[in-house]
Amino acid sequence: MEKRASAKKTAKKATPVRKAAPVKEAAAAPRKAAAAVKKASATKTVATKPPGNESRTALVRRARRINRELAEVFPYAHPELDFENPFQLIVATVLSAQTTDLRVNQTTPALFARYPTPEDLAAANPEEVEEILRPTGFFRAKTKSVIGLSKALVENFGGEVPGRLEDLVTLPGVGRKTAFVVLGNAFGRPGITVDTHFMRLVRRWRWTDETDPDKIEAAVSALFPKSDWTDLSHHVIWHGRRICHARKPACGACPIAPLCPAYGEGETDPEKARKLLKYEKGGFPGQRLNPPQAYLDAGGKAAPPLGATG
Repeated sequence: MEKRASAKKTAKKATPVRKAAPVKEAAAAPRKAAAAVKKASATKTVATKPPGNESRTALVRRARRINRELAEVFPYAHPELDFENPFQLIVATVLSAQTTDLRVNQTTPALFARYPTPEDLAAANPEEVEEILRPTGFFRAKTKSVIGLSKALVENFGGEVPGRLEDLVTLPGVGRKTAFVVLGNAFGRPGITVDTHFMRLVRRWRWTDETDPDKIEAAVSALFPKSDWTDLSHHVIWHGRRICHARKPACGACPIAPLCPAYGEGETDPEKARKLLKYEKGGFPGQRLNPPQAYLDAGGKAAPPLGATG
């Protein structure tokens, strides 16, 4: 009876969520943990159907509040791939499949030093590129993709990365996810990046029940103004990498626990949960070796120098 009373009391404090949501004892501990965490530190729009018995208005309010909370926790959220121009960003994004951004950042300096332009990479010897890309895994397929997209840039776009979605997705190895990374971060054109972290979290938060990336993109974009899409993607992805992990989310150290219908799926004890935190939220820096000054000014830290991490 006491647990039921506690759950009802918690539900009143948070934005209304599905009745069956496991929000037991989600008020005091996560809020204290949230303070500790802070110290430690062109898509189609559709009318989405709110999950459970949550009204659409309540869903929109809860979703936007989650984004605002995450913006406070990660004020320096940004793409974690080092790049100086659109060409470097699109190549790095293709290389980031099935590996960490840090590993890509450790690999691309040598690649771009040897092949600084699409023309250079298009004419490269595949075996030499493979040797450079070997640490990223799947290096043969990735070599084929980056050389192929470089040739397409030279032959179809005058050696320049196009700034339109419909053009970007024609490049080898470039899908909507990669295209939106490039559009949002190299051209300042809003887009939602639906990677594995994004898909996992928006379903945990019951923003959508969709499983197809394109449908998830459409459903989530309908909850936010277009101007929020790029930063929203960063906030969600950073939270997924650092706190809301796939196998063992750190629920007890989560700053948005009172708003999360999935609270309790992971470790709820604040002290144990804090040990699960990754990257700078656990006392470690981000993944960029050469982050932008704005990231540093907002409190972010650069990754360790090359060779300092495994």
